[in-house]
Amino acid sequence: MKFNDTPEHQAFRSEVREFVTSALPADIRDKVVHHKRLGREDHVRWHRIVNERGWAGTSWPVEHGGTGWSPVQQHIWDEESSRAGSPGIQPFGISMVGPVIMAYGTPEQKTRYLPRILSCDDWWCQGYSEPGAGSDLASLRLRAQRRGDHYVLNGQKTWTTLAQHADMMFCLVRNHSDGRKQEGISFLLVDMRTPGISVRPIVLLHGEADVNDVFFEDVEVPVGNLIGEEGRGWIYAKYLLGHERTSIAGVGRSRRELGYLKSLAGRQPHRGGTLIDSPLFAAEVARLEVELMALELTVLRVATQSSGAPGPLASMLKITGTEVQQRLTELTMKVAGPAALPFDPAYLEGHSAQFAGSDGEAAGLASAYFQCRSTTIYGGSTEIQKNIIAQQVLGL
Repeated sequence: MKFNDTPEHQAFRSEVREFVTSALPADIRDKVVHHKRLGREDHVRWHRIVNERGWAGTSWPVEHGGTGWSPVQQHIWDEESSRAGSPGIQPFGISMVGPVIMAYGTPEQKTRYLPRILSCDDWWCQGYSEPGAGSDLASLRLRAQRRGDHYVLNGQKTWTTLAQHADMMFCLVRNHSDGRKQEGISFLLVDMRTPGISVRPIVLLHGEADVNDVFFEDVEVPVGNLIGEEGRGWIYAKYLLGHERTSIAGVGRSRRELGYLKSLAGRQPHRGGTLIDSPLFAAEVARLEVELMALELTVLRVATQSSGAPGPLASMLKITGTEVQQRLTELTMKVAGPAALPFDPAYLEGHSAQFAGSDGEAAGLASAYFQCRSTTIYGGSTEIQKNIIAQQVLGL
């Protein structure tokens, strides 16, 4: 039995497992479990299937169309849907800007945007980082000048994840540079189809353009798209980052990948047996599994004890969660050995593996490994998270 499986939780787990097993399209599951590329249509299709069941807003209150689930129920959903091979729900709308709109938006903004987030009629992206303002986010310079009933935006965002798919962006902009650099920042909702916005893809080490440069040239955004008060965007940004860093911990995905690692090692010949039988390798796996169990318990403890965003404790979850993800990909590459080395774009797109040594199972591992190198950087680098813990938790 799992630590959280009371009879009520067992019944809920069975309900979730039955739904995901029957509702998840086989082609999407195949892409996820075999580390192939997912397109926008894959994510939207699964999101809408989940929303038809009424489960898209797992962390949302019922009054806004959410499930009203407890933190334990949310955890069970994440664990079971990840185990089954679902791609998850893209976090930018549901887990990031949605909670900000609920907490700080006007009634009109809630009515306009929240239902479209649930239905995935709007795909959102996050406009935070800029050249020279990544980990030091408060140094952002994208200028927003008030002209009548509009703000006029000029500047650039970078590392904007999946902006090429986005209909909307939640964006940090600078109204003035007086006082502390955290002051004079506002939080705007920007329609990506507005004239003056251009998106340029950035191809990363794993061969995909997951991130983009976004340029703004005299882009007019209605003042009605301002969240909260002008100049107080830093407060809303920190609230959002707490939600983001908790979700980046990725316990459900890591559990699925741990199962894949064990399965792969159980089929890898090694000294007359299989690699999973090697005491040294088994000890590596056990250490990683123990750390993942500790992370899972900590995520649940933070979730059940926090009201709203978890604050600086989210930094601890982000550090550990992303380090676990990286070690999983490292061990998986180690198990696959030379078969994992070829970078095979054809396989990633769903075709047969082309390179010698790409056995159809290991062909996607190199891409997954390279992609995971970024997890300790995005959402605030590990170094920044340690500073937050030192200052806000330890009081140093």
